[in-house]
Amino acid sequence: MSLRYRITKRNNSISENTPNYILQAINTGTIDLDTLSESISNECTLHSVDVKAVLIALGKKLDFYLSDGKIVDLGDVGKFKMGFSGKAEESPEALTVKRNIKKFHVNFQPSVKMKRKLKGGITVYKEGRR
Repeated sequence: MSLRYRITKRNNSISENTPNYILQAINTGTIDLDTLSESISNECTLHSVDVKAVLIALGKKLDFYLSDGKIVDLGDVGKFKMGFSGKAEESPEALTVKRNIKKFHVNFQPSVKMKRKLKGGITVYKEGRR
């Protein structure tokens, strides 16, 4: 398996709007829940409906535990945790949840196994070369 990329022009707004070029990763599509459950069921003894039910339950439990402030550790996949970004104030007394929390997000930290794979490098190829 390999990752596709393209060369993209970007303007550097920090230093006089000079153009720079970057390599940009491109996704090759989306895998939906049905396709994922079918693919997993082909590699085990579970029916795709059972796998789909577990994946749906995983999504609901992720929501439940993350909203409760827990870190969800999925072993070889990695860990998920909830976080938020906010606005700073000059004194702690000036902080309020409604005014200072701007948006919530989910952080993902890959497992050690996944980090080693990423550190080892992934095969890449230029868009349109295959």
